[in-house]
Amino acid sequence: MTNYDMITVLGPTACGKTSLSVELAYMLNSEIISADSRQIYRGMDLGTGKDLCEYKVNDKDIPYHLIDIADPGYKYNVFEYQHDFLEAYNDIKSRGITPILCGGTGMYLEAVLKGYRLIPVPENPELREKLEKKSLQELTEMLSSYKKLHNSTDVDTVKRAVRAIEIEEYYKSKPAEYRDFPMINSVIVGLDIDREIRRQKITKRLKQRLDEGMVDEVRGLLERGLTPDELIYYGLEYKYLTLHVIGELTYQEMFIQLETAIHQFAKRQMTWFRGMERRGLKINWIDASLPMNEKIDAIKQMLD
Repeated sequence: MTNYDMITVLGPTACGKTSLSVELAYMLNSEIISADSRQIYRGMDLGTGKDLCEYKVNDKDIPYHLIDIADPGYKYNVFEYQHDFLEAYNDIKSRGITPILCGGTGMYLEAVLKGYRLIPVPENPELREKLEKKSLQELTEMLSSYKKLHNSTDVDTVKRAVRAIEIEEYYKSKPAEYRDFPMINSVIVGLDIDREIRRQKITKRLKQRLDEGMVDEVRGLLERGLTPDELIYYGLEYKYLTLHVIGELTYQEMFIQLETAIHQFAKRQMTWFRGMERRGLKINWIDASLPMNEKIDAIKQMLD
């Protein structure tokens, strides 16, 4: 354990990251830092798959960080994530504990594990006004014209595309006034799940969360004053459920399109993780279908 500053558990959606991290935290008397770009939002629970009930083992609550830290509608970004991560990380380390970073948002994970030095990018009202009437296809084409491409696979709304262009314009015109970010020596564990098993788990989990009231969760967020566009911005569940609630999709259309989108998202996650490996991060892959005790034993061997 003394060789590592942190343990990271990553993998695609529905692979069992949370349950493994919780068991590991219980064994090591550790605490979990979330690396999920949507679980930071309060009230967005079923749609983001927080599964907070899982953060308990044998009546012991496992402490977690960076979940429920922002109000829905707020445009949280990776620069803020780095700042909030460091606060949580330093707090945990100051108490002599080795943190566990758990999540599937590749950009958040890589920003921490590679020590990216980022500039906070302010909004550009003039640029936004110029872009506001352009279609998603036009914006995507504009985005692809930049030498330094944004992660366009996640740009599935006009607002996301505009923000991506805004960031690229800012980086192009501003000097690199980067802030320092410490290099953290982490053992990285990846959960590798068979594609067909992953698809089955995604479909089962989607049906379960719909049964638990995911449509009502979206209705509640809209009743609290969020606009449909603000919810659609968050993509996946919130995009398709909102379209259903406002009458643009039937329930069946919503389910089919959302199920397909989640499968595609999981595939993009794996593509990002493989890219992380190409960019120099060593990910120790474990078969997600192994019994929990065997996965824990495999991680113990890595730590030893």
